[in-house]
Amino acid sequence: MSGNEFDLINRYFKSQPVNRKDVVLGIGDDASVISVPENSQLVVTTDTLVAGTHFLKNTDPVKVAYKALASNLSDLAAMGAVPSWCSLALTMPKLDEVWLKGFCEGFYKLAEYYHVQLIGGDTTRGPLSLTITLQGIVPADTAIRRDGAKAGDWLYVTGNLGDSAAGLDVILSGLAPKNSTEEILVERHYYSQPRVLAGQALRSVASSSIDISDGLITDLVHILKASNVSAIVNADQLPVSEELLQFVDNPKDAAKIALCSGEEYELCFTVSESQRDKLDAVLLDTTTPITCIGKIYPGEGLRVNWKGKSIDWPLSGWVHFLKNK
Repeated sequence: MSGNEFDLINRYFKSQPVNRKDVVLGIGDDASVISVPENSQLVVTTDTLVAGTHFLKNTDPVKVAYKALASNLSDLAAMGAVPSWCSLALTMPKLDEVWLKGFCEGFYKLAEYYHVQLIGGDTTRGPLSLTITLQGIVPADTAIRRDGAKAGDWLYVTGNLGDSAAGLDVILSGLAPKNSTEEILVERHYYSQPRVLAGQALRSVASSSIDISDGLITDLVHILKASNVSAIVNADQLPVSEELLQFVDNPKDAAKIALCSGEEYELCFTVSESQRDKLDAVLLDTTTPITCIGKIYPGEGLRVNWKGKSIDWPLSGWVHFLKNK
């Protein structure tokens, strides 16, 4: 990009609403310098979004920015971390000031809400894509990991599942939403709420956790393999919204979508019997709804039940947009 283009981009990314006291040196030098609190550990995650794969090329940049940052926030939420600093690598085919302005609007709105400061990054010319590296902190040795589930633990999820996939179906149809139900589902696809506060609250009770970005049946298997356990999921107990039920008009179809829908940014976590009675208390201030959907067992594998009977539905994990869409 030309010098003038870099100047313009720098103006957008230097004028941000969050200025943390622990940022010693932010945007403008070869690297950033931050102060990490004593007795804390750094938690770092990186996600890349590519136009045509993770979002349609004509998607509102406000929504693109929200989705990009929310996916990283959700990763930190799963580990109970407090999000703090991020860097952004942005590749654009050409400088589009209108797009950049919308992107910054969406990015900074969410960053300000979680008190995250942009501390650096990179810009270059090429196919539209963006990579965010988000850093957060946890008290030493308290991060929630995937490998802590034990036989006898109860299996929970936050919020509702399935709305993101249903919203994507509406988007990919190429047609405008036909009613308020479809409008709501589209908004929930773009604006899934990362469970940052719930993740921090769960540090004291959860034995394992993961965010639901690739579908419940895919992400739960990561916990099972890391912990060397198995699980039974009761599909009839999955939390689904009224809008999803209206969209598919069948509880079983809603459950199938809930099992596979990704980019939900809800949390799937396990809790031991001894900690189960503390859940409501630790989550009270977060106002996060939770649902028990099953249990952890010895052995390997994942079984899905419907009203107590094993089912064999053809299920697959989340599939992102096809390229060149």
